Amino acid sequence: MECLIGITGEDFVVVASDNMSAHSIIAIKHDTQKQFELSNKMIMAVSGDPGDMTNYAEYIQKNMKLYEMMHGYKLTPNAASNFSRKELATALRSNPYHVNLLLAGVDDDGKPSLYFMDYLASMVKEKYAAHGYGSFFILSTMDRYYKKGLSRDDAIDLLKRCIHEVQSRFIVSLPAFTVKIIDKDGIHKLDDIPGSGTIHKDVPIEAIHPELISKS
Repeated sequence: MECLIGITGEDFVVVASDNMSAHSIIAIKHDTQKQFELSNKMIMAVSGDPGDMTNYAEYIQKNMKLYEMMHGYKLTPNAASNFSRKELATALRSNPYHVNLLLAGVDDDGKPSLYFMDYLASMVKEKYAAHGYGSFFILSTMDRYYKKGLSRDDAIDLLKRCIHEVQSRFIVSLPAFTVKIIDKDGIHKLDDIPGSGTIHKDVPIEAIHPELISKS
């Protein structure tokens, strides 16, 4: 039921992830963070089994930091994506990670990259990508409205259009999305995009999304 979205622009990448953590048909949390910062210009957005998400993402995160300490330089997005895919493939035949992920980053030359990976360790570099059931609605929207060299405003507008389609068409309500932009200057967190799905009248808004209390 989760949803990850990635969009590349001329010199940046936008990454969005829903904030819901669920087990079976039960929503456990509405403030889960599914984006892990691998460096000051790289993010891994992960969905899947909650335990595997944290275990795998932190394993990649700490090993990349160890590599930097040992060799004196950071991995590029291309190198980090290949390392991440290799670890998924290695674990696949012994103790597999049930995770899907988007790895987004900007290299030292300011060139943006977005890599799509699934739990079977397949990987492809994309201009835009999505994971989860919401991808059925998002990818068709991207196919129609995505244009090469998007500006930041256009990318955010496209992201909001995709989220609106998910909230309008998907049977499950995803209450809010965390949004971050990566560019040559680093990672910038934007205001969360609230979902338009219905919330039960007996559920307090602070249980759904604490940051929206002041806006209600």
